[in-house]
Amino acid sequence: KGVLLVGPPGTGKTLLARAIAGEANVPFFTISGSDFVEMFVGVGASRVRDMFEQGKKNAPCIIFID
Repeated sequence: KGVLLVGPPGTGKTLLARAIAGEANVPFFTISGSDFVEMFVGVGASRVRDMFEQGKKNAPCIIFID
């Protein structure tokens, strides 16, 4: 159950995701893909896990990974 938005930078993917969250009146969580890349092993994976745990607690919601 998900949607994958793909396109070049500046085409409105983030704006569309925020607008959908606003119209649906659900929480919007965003994280950058670069936040997953860390010098220490396991830190990035921990951030992904934490984001999805937060999403489960606030379901329904939108998790946006940019």
